Amino acid sequence: MTSVVGPALISVRRSVSDTRGSDNVGARYHSRGQSRSSRACHRKVDYRSDDAPSALAKSLRDTGFVVVTNHPIDVSRIDGLYAKWRNFFASEQKFDYLFDPSIQDGYFPFRTENAKSSPTKDLKEFYHVYPHGRVPSTLAVEIRAFYTEMVTFGQTLLGWVAENSPVEVRERFSDPLDEMVHNSARNLLRVLHYPPLGRVDAEPGAVRAAAHEDINLITLLVSGSTPHLQALDAFGEWHDVPCDAGMITVNCGDMLQMASGGYFPSTTHRVVNPPRSQNVSRYSMPMFVQPRPNVRLGDGYTAEDYLQERLKEIGLET
Repeated sequence: MTSVVGPALISVRRSVSDTRGSDNVGARYHSRGQSRSSRACHRKVDYRSDDAPSALAKSLRDTGFVVVTNHPIDVSRIDGLYAKWRNFFASEQKFDYLFDPSIQDGYFPFRTENAKSSPTKDLKEFYHVYPHGRVPSTLAVEIRAFYTEMVTFGQTLLGWVAENSPVEVRERFSDPLDEMVHNSARNLLRVLHYPPLGRVDAEPGAVRAAAHEDINLITLLVSGSTPHLQALDAFGEWHDVPCDAGMITVNCGDMLQMASGGYFPSTTHRVVNPPRSQNVSRYSMPMFVQPRPNVRLGDGYTAEDYLQERLKEIGLET
């Protein structure tokens, strides 16, 4: 755990208060009874426990993060998927799937993306899997099955979040949260490869993924192939996110923060550079659960409006 000050702490405070075009009901809740122990880190929730829905919603409200165990996702396939994507990223075939800026599918080369307000590109390459998009034939069956499974899981969790939100927060949602993502072509599975440091060109100070918040409603992250994902708490301290096999990390994105009037905070996280003893490739597969384009998030903002604004901020849209 690393203590940080200044901009990192400010970013968390901004995350709770910046709801873009809506009054901030979240500030009233987050100011009540906060202590270092209650906001210091995310919790683990057993998916099959009786109190799982309320415990998950509480952790997302308090910290923006939760680690789900004993869930229905078949994690036995994860290592196999990582192995196949490892081969894909190591091949020249990836350039046959170069991303289409108009629909954002396909392969994004190394140092394509930067965190919002960061001038430095992240040290990663990645592939976007959409229901309408291209997928390498050797990966199509398995990755599309995984995609469908994760979207269904995400809808269930969003239903839990809505059911355990205060009435005044639920009333803000233009549609029930789980229905916002039903048949959404914007649900995105991103497959990431962070190459070993020193084997690729990098700007001074560049990191695998600079501190940022996600754009979508919630993000579902099966365990990465190696650790080094960290989350920032409300007191400006970084915490390592567990990387144990079988766990799924869930975090709030900016769209959920906006739709809830700040009640569910979009929390800052990053992927730090590894020490020399662990300088190997890192792979991860976050599922970004995202509403249909016309879903209204707040006054003056639809999901599509906000997505396009943020894509420009991170360098993926001109």
